[in-house]
Amino acid sequence: MSSPPRTPQAGAPGAAVLLTWFVPGAGHLYLGRPVFALAAFVLVEGLYFLGLYLSAGMGFEFLQEELRGPFTPALAPEAGNLGGFLWQMREYGYGMPFPRPYPATMALGVTLTSTSGVLNACLMVQAHLDARSPRTQPPSLRSPALAVLLAWLVPGLGHFVQGRRLRGAMVFLMLVGMLAMGTALAEGANLSREMHFFYWGGQFMSGLPAMALEALHGGQRVQSFVAYAEAGLVIASVGGLLNIMAMLDVFGYSDGHLAAGDATAAGSAGVEVAA
Repeated sequence: MSSPPRTPQAGAPGAAVLLTWFVPGAGHLYLGRPVFALAAFVLVEGLYFLGLYLSAGMGFEFLQEELRGPFTPALAPEAGNLGGFLWQMREYGYGMPFPRPYPATMALGVTLTSTSGVLNACLMVQAHLDARSPRTQPPSLRSPALAVLLAWLVPGLGHFVQGRRLRGAMVFLMLVGMLAMGTALAEGANLSREMHFFYWGGQFMSGLPAMALEALHGGQRVQSFVAYAEAGLVIASVGGLLNIMAMLDVFGYSDGHLAAGDATAAGSAGVEVAA
């Protein structure tokens, strides 16, 4: 019996990912999907440049003088949108050589630029998938890229939509619990990118729960010594970083099931051809 026909790839997955990293949507333009590419570019870069406008490009002026190395900002979530990130560093860099007041919309601005970076990382996942196989089925909540995005927005949500509800509940309780515990121990100090640039970046990977806490309590100023501030910073940040592992788990599970479905469909097609 002859082997089932192999569907050709739409393009090189690595090239699609790298193009998307540099310019949102470029990977899908390379794959011959200009409408999706344009929508992706407008969404991701629109968020980034709206964030730059609201923050006056001062997002990296939070870094202390001794931390302002050439590669230090690459640890920020914005690095997921490499083109926007490099443009910001070229145009604004670390700002003026003297401190200046931040705009009132600073927190919202850096949240938008950071969100743009994470969204583009999810687009890179989608570009890799689309390059591997020119799938034509409509978007599904079980799509690997969308599941990864949901897993970032709310820890455990990606698992939930995959039908792994117990695991999703456990991930939510553990990671959001770590964020809440860290915030309580640090008395809200962990919610400020200005005060704790790198810890904030890790914490941001907890998605909407971290954004909601920052919107509610992020403007508080430390008035006295906080005994467990360092423990709170570490716990909240580690909770966000652990969500990256949860996102990888969601991707692996979803992509594995999608690949198994494709193999089954290809096998059925091979049987029909042989018949």
